[in-house]
Amino acid sequence: MTEVPEPHGRQGRPALHELLAVAEEAVDEAVGWLSSAGAEWSATRFKASGEEVTDADVEVEARVTRVLEARTPEIPVVGEESAAAPDAPLPSRCWLLDPIDGTMNFTRGAPMYAVSLAYAENGVPLLGLVHAPSLGRRWSTGPAATGSMAEAAVACQLRRAVVGVSGTGSGSAHTRRFLNRLQNEAYRLRMQGSMALDLVGVAEGWLDACVCIAPKPWDVAAGVALCRERGYAVLGAEGRAFSFDSPVLVAGGAARALADLWEGS
Repeated sequence: MTEVPEPHGRQGRPALHELLAVAEEAVDEAVGWLSSAGAEWSATRFKASGEEVTDADVEVEARVTRVLEARTPEIPVVGEESAAAPDAPLPSRCWLLDPIDGTMNFTRGAPMYAVSLAYAENGVPLLGLVHAPSLGRRWSTGPAATGSMAEAAVACQLRRAVVGVSGTGSGSAHTRRFLNRLQNEAYRLRMQGSMALDLVGVAEGWLDACVCIAPKPWDVAAGVALCRERGYAVLGAEGRAFSFDSPVLVAGGAARALADLWEGS
């Protein structure tokens, strides 16, 4: 069982509702700036990995980080654009930030991108917030979260499932085999271009399940927290509970079937 942080004043650690308030403030600061940023901020360049990045990604990360460091200096921030190395071990407690998840959508004026922020302990996301500026929507864990855990836990047959798929650019033989089988066995596939919003789709019921291939912690941490809070299974390789070192994430009512399909491809 995941241990919930002690309330503020017990062991000197803030409670999750206090951390959520900090997360809201930090994301508000960045989204407020992003809403008025000019087109020059969305010009594309490429990282060494081949992924797209913009000046807006870097600026949003800097603005969120400044608020988090000021309000919770004891909790390090691990952001996509400033992480020392993509696969470096995470601190035991940290914020995980993807400043713009879905950068390719953002640079093309498509609305399916989001700021994704999570708090994690020992590799387990305990708090998540996803804000989609172009959609004017925000989702977060906490008392105001919607969804029935009992309803969410009901399994869904893959042949009737609408499945979100993201992270398909690896091009490995295993990935190609998996996607071919998934295309044949799922009811419908949806490619939105954002792991965070695919996981939100599962949590909110737009999608019956989702697959995130080669996810990084900042890509999925907030969405994992949202899905688990609503009672959805979130699995990784070999059908085990998802952890950040897994090469795949599957979530939703068809998660077990998707995990089996991945292992058998």
